[in-house]
Formats: sequence, C-alpha cells, structure tokens
Amino acid sequence: MKKKPAHVVVRARECRGDASLMIRKFIKKTKKEKIIELVRSKRYYKKPSVAKKEKRIRAERQRRREERKRLRAKERRNRTI
Repeated sequence: MKKKPAHVVVRARECRGDASLMIRKFIKKTKKEKIIELVRSKRYYKKPSVAKKEKRIRAERQRRREERKRLRAKERRNRTI
C-alpha cells in the first residue's frame, strides 16, 4: 500500500510572521505525517527479515499500549467516588 504524498505547508500568516513559530509548526506537521521517520528508515538498506522483525516489535508495542489504555479507561469507569 503506497502512502499518498504529504504536502506540508506552513504559511507566514498562520504564525504572524514569527520564524521560530513557523519552524516549530513545520516540525510538528512533519512528525504528524511521519515524514522524518520515513526518511530515517529509508536512509540505509534494511534486510527484509530485519524489517519484518522491527514491524512485529512495533506492532507488539502498539498492542501493549492500547491494552494499557483500555485497562485505564475501564478502571476510571469502575471508580466510585
């Protein structure tokens, strides 16, 4: 599945001409689109077996994170005041 190209644009009007704010907004937008992560991962060749292993590890972390999130929400619902 190919990801559509990301067009990250930060206009001076959004940031009232403040250059440092524009840079922060740009960085935030690129992180959200995962552009930096993609560039870093494609910088060097990765064997398919290594790529699969990393993908599996990322998926496992995500599952654990979602499970913790679900349990915390369940505890909050069951909490009595």
